[in-house]
Amino acid sequence: MNLKGKVAVVTGGATGIGRAIALKLADRGAAIMIADINDEAASVTAAEVEEISGQSAAFLTDVTDVEACEALATATADTLGPADILVNNAGIAGSAGWQERSYSTEEDWKRTYQVNVIGMSNVTSVFREQMTERRSGRIVNLASIAGREGRPVIPHYSASKAAVISLTQATALELARFNITVNAICPGLLWTPMWRQVGDRYARDNPAYEGMTARQVFDAMIEERIPMKKEQTPEDVADTVAFFVSDDAKNITGQALNVDGGFFMR
Repeated sequence: MNLKGKVAVVTGGATGIGRAIALKLADRGAAIMIADINDEAASVTAAEVEEISGQSAAFLTDVTDVEACEALATATADTLGPADILVNNAGIAGSAGWQERSYSTEEDWKRTYQVNVIGMSNVTSVFREQMTERRSGRIVNLASIAGREGRPVIPHYSASKAAVISLTQATALELARFNITVNAICPGLLWTPMWRQVGDRYARDNPAYEGMTARQVFDAMIEERIPMKKEQTPEDVADTVAFFVSDDAKNITGQALNVDGGFFMR
């Protein structure tokens, strides 16, 4: 899966899953543009990438801002070259303070959809031009198993990730004639700052987990729901991205693959 000579853009690439993806693609030889709203962390990750592949850049990007997305596409082409790979990883779990509420507000719904769905569409729209001109490209969208089946604590997030899966299929149909593949990954249970907040909500609002810490809730769910009895990691997701963007997956498009230890078997 050699990606030497390829240019990859990773939104939300500064930390967490996005950082793992950036480092994995760099390890395969790709030049990486780290696009993130946290420009300081993006610069740090870009420096890590530089040590691996020798080619990287960071760009302050708010995916909900169309002009910022257009500037990102221009900066990528100018500094690294036209994008061959786009990984739409940027996303949020809700509006500010969502973890403190026992219900989803209108602002949770609006803000989450704006970032997770419209933001993804914004970024895809500006980079598809570079890919269609070259009649080649790989796009990977980060969804979630919450998009497979709505979760009670985060209905707004679940709905946004279901929309990501549908958006992936629609875009795959639209871009197939340009030899551009579009696939989605649905991560399972990963111990992240967001999941810590979800776990706190479960412990507070679900009698089955009353009195537990967030980590205890997480471990209980691993035991209850994951047939393989182990948590997933950012590196698991990164490995799957590396496969989707490689020539080994050149005839796979419009798919949503669960990376979840068997949580959902579909």
